[in-house]
Amino acid sequence: MKQTIVMRKDLNMRKGKMIAQGAHASVANVLRILEAKEKGNVNKKHLDDLEKWLKDSFRKITLYVNSEDELINIYNMAKESQLNVSLIEDNGDTEFKGIKTKTCLAIGPHNNEDIDKITYNLKLL
Repeated sequence: MKQTIVMRKDLNMRKGKMIAQGAHASVANVLRILEAKEKGNVNKKHLDDLEKWLKDSFRKITLYVNSEDELINIYNMAKESQLNVSLIEDNGDTEFKGIKTKTCLAIGPHNNEDIDKITYNLKLL
């Protein structure tokens, strides 16, 4: 089980900004499942995968892409595969000169194989 965070490397974000954006993506995916559970419309596989991940090691892998188009492509592939995915758009308050900017996404937690089908060609950040 793992959660994968995919970061845009082309933005040249400061390290702290990258960490914050990745944390937003990670938390967003966990909250998405918990909120769906509370509303009674949770995807059972997503909930089961989250519970396994929380009981295990909270494993996270960080990969990168070089453009917004690549990031959106990964996002769309994850959605089409019915994986839990969150795309993060920064408000631009501290970087990006006030322009809202898609910075990263998180997939999972899911089985390694489920995520690897989408991210197999990406490199470690």
